[in-house]
Amino acid sequence: MTPARTSTARRARDIGLDVRAPKARCDDRHCPFHGRLPLRGQVLEGTVVSTAMQRTAVIERTLLHYVPKFERYEKRRRRYLAHAPPCLNVPVGHQVRIAETRPLSKTVSFCIIEDLGEAARRVKGEEARTAVEAEPAAPEESA
Repeated sequence: MTPARTSTARRARDIGLDVRAPKARCDDRHCPFHGRLPLRGQVLEGTVVSTAMQRTAVIERTLLHYVPKFERYEKRRRRYLAHAPPCLNVPVGHQVRIAETRPLSKTVSFCIIEDLGEAARRVKGEEARTAVEAEPAAPEESA
């Protein structure tokens, strides 16, 4: 006979992908770790643009598309609506990994499965700082 479990806490289940389960627990039935939502199909990476909806986030991917006529690349973007489980608590501006699921609503067919940390963002009009700019300037000598 196997001993009965004494704790009622839910353990994170294996979702079949190489991602770490979140430390926090949730009671969301659409959470792939603590609910019964199966994952299948594509696994994509993108940046969280908005979390204004309840348990839903807008994920944006930027792609480069080659235009043969001009022999240059153009930027294209694609936005996905993804379910955001409360146990992950992903803020705006973070890089995330999303996986395809069954349709959860009319527009939501993806679920966030991993937070990859803060994305490298550039503020409009400000270029990335170089090592030269980061060093403190030497005091000027007056002659």
